[in-house]
Amino acid sequence: MSALVTESPAIELIDVSLRFISPTGASLTALRNFTMTVRRGEFVAIVGPTGCGKSTTLNLITGINKANSGQVKVMGKPVTGSDPGIGFVFQTDALFPWRSVLRNVAAGPLFRGLPKEAAYTKAREWIKRVGLVGFENHYPHQLSGGMRKRVTLAQTFINNPQILLMDEPFSALDVQTRIVMQDELLDMWSSSNASVVFVTHDLEEAIALADRVYVLTAGPATVKAAYDIPLPRPRVTSEIRYQPEFIEISRQIWEDLREEVQISYARTQLATA
Repeated sequence: MSALVTESPAIELIDVSLRFISPTGASLTALRNFTMTVRRGEFVAIVGPTGCGKSTTLNLITGINKANSGQVKVMGKPVTGSDPGIGFVFQTDALFPWRSVLRNVAAGPLFRGLPKEAAYTKAREWIKRVGLVGFENHYPHQLSGGMRKRVTLAQTFINNPQILLMDEPFSALDVQTRIVMQDELLDMWSSSNASVVFVTHDLEEAIALADRVYVLTAGPATVKAAYDIPLPRPRVTSEIRYQPEFIEISRQIWEDLREEVQISYARTQLATA
């Protein structure tokens, strides 16, 4: 009889601690005994007070930061440096301002060695998918914020990332555009195999998008709680917020999150007094 093979998680942070040295020479702890797991194909959101270490968590996964203790694994292997299978979407647009929409979207495949004609054909397919046909030759400064974010998503998903890290990607958008982009993201993610870690300050956004929501403590960050989100898919984020199940889950998570926000706020008041 063959042994049962268990697929390793996409991401594992196991009892991780991370310290920084401040300009004054003091040791500052960003994460302490931090443990988080992201299953393959899972959409995970992280919420927590400002400055608690949410973005630092993403930097550990990419290898930008190194843990002082504990383990960080991606696809079952320790993180030792940058991984081409990881895509990253930032709060600010990471588009090349001197390149057209077409050339921005094709940049990844070209960098990976795909012939120019094939890369441009693939880029046009993704431009069509994000609803920007007719804007192929426009430059980033000629686009609205929502259109630039669509280019960014196309630029990311065209590379078929195994893991997608998103650091408050929609926070700079107006409310209406933000909801549209959330649905665009879910549509693209649903047809991929990507595991997503989505950092946000917006609890409703986290619940509307994710399979699981991690709540972090006020810094130094550790995981206070993890909530499974049993809402069915596919989801329409503009509608799901009004469902009784959504409202109840939001209330439960906010009880945990509010305590940490209050702790963080009190610390800020003391520091500025």
